[in-house]
Amino acid sequence: MDQRLADLRDVLVAAQTAEGDVARELKKAEADVEQVVNRAVRDRRLLESGRGSAKDLENIQHELATLARRQSDLEDVVLEVMERMETAQARVAEMSAQRDEAQARRDEVGAALLAAQSEIDAEIGKLTAERATAAGTIPEDLLALYERVRAANGGVGAAAIRQRRCEGCRLELDISEINAIKAAPADQVVRHEECGRILVRVPDSGL
Repeated sequence: MDQRLADLRDVLVAAQTAEGDVARELKKAEADVEQVVNRAVRDRRLLESGRGSAKDLENIQHELATLARRQSDLEDVVLEVMERMETAQARVAEMSAQRDEAQARRDEVGAALLAAQSEIDAEIGKLTAERATAAGTIPEDLLALYERVRAANGGVGAAAIRQRRCEGCRLELDISEINAIKAAPADQVVRHEECGRILVRVPDSGL
């Protein structure tokens, strides 16, 4: 999501740059038209004043015709640039909308992640406190054994027996191990021969 937002920002910058280039081109084209119009206004005033020789007045008439053609050509250029300007502005508007949508989505996901992290931290705190309370009721030698086994087995020191299978390593207990567990007193600590975890007998152990 961060990469998409970064990509959209880059595309938006490129679109804004293109818009700026067209805006400058449009300003120049409009200035060119204005320059021709001003020259034509000056020539018309000279022509209307009647001052100058017949040759001068004839030259002014020719220049007015030339300026009229030039003005028409420049106005066509202005129209073409204005069309490109509209396209550039639409592109900027589109990319701005997509950038804003992506930013809003990122903010939404970020807020959800923070909320989830807060819940996880609260749950960890709760479970840590419960574990500390439970650990206080367990004999020290058994707790020490559990910690050693847990360290050697990826953080899982004890596992339930369900349907004659160790929930820690998911291996099925062999018949001799089952018989030994059946014969053991309820308060005796039993361990799985394969993974070494402490086995916990539950109602559906299948023993």
